[in-house]
Amino acid sequence: MTEVPTTHPGRPTAVVTGASSGIGAATARALAAAGFRVICAARRTDRIEALAAEIDGDAVTCDVTSADDVEALAAAVGDRLDVLVNNAGGALGLEPVHEGDIAKWRRMYEINVIGTLQVTKALLPALEATGAGIVVNVGSIAGRTAYEGGGGYTAAKHALAVMTETLRLELWDRPVRITEIAPGMVQTEGFSLVRFGGDKERADKVYEGVKGPLVAEDIADAIVWMATRPAHVNVDLLVIKPRAQAAPHKVDRER
Repeated sequence: MTEVPTTHPGRPTAVVTGASSGIGAATARALAAAGFRVICAARRTDRIEALAAEIDGDAVTCDVTSADDVEALAAAVGDRLDVLVNNAGGALGLEPVHEGDIAKWRRMYEINVIGTLQVTKALLPALEATGAGIVVNVGSIAGRTAYEGGGGYTAAKHALAVMTETLRLELWDRPVRITEIAPGMVQTEGFSLVRFGGDKERADKVYEGVKGPLVAEDIADAIVWMATRPAHVNVDLLVIKPRAQAAPHKVDRER
């Protein structure tokens, strides 16, 4: 088992936002298996309570775009935190820029960028207090490569990437690591379904014929690896894609 670095006795603590499904839920399970006490944060209370019971963790109902919810999350965490996984995010729609839905664009920016900012600001003192804290921001290859129909999502993930890089520069002399994982195509039960407003047929076509898309557990495994490196090791950016995907628009599919 991977050794978990910690500066205080007992189980080290991790917070995972967006923990109710997909990459968030898988990451919570993986961190718990690695020895962490995991605080599962998400809007869907029933799901995170069930997950917390499964992994002997804690559940905090939290919409990362709500300042009050984030304040309550910080209170639940207390004054020490080892790992923060900013996973809450997502995509809405696939319209071209000139047909963009303003409400969807604003919501994507609020969740992916402002939500990450609020949670990081609130929990940074607790991360620094351990002397070896780490922030893992869950970005996307969409944060580095544009593709048709993805304008709102790519804009939000580009912003998240730049915010992460900036924070890394600003906190270079403080005892907290700032990292980003940027996954490519990950087949989960919810990402594309949410993107297409519950249209399962359209969501399924995203992965149709793909020779081995990533799954949530692949990303969770990589996040745990990043979070459990020695305290002097900062994995600034980890880009992870399935072998079948060379770029957002270049995917090997069975014909």
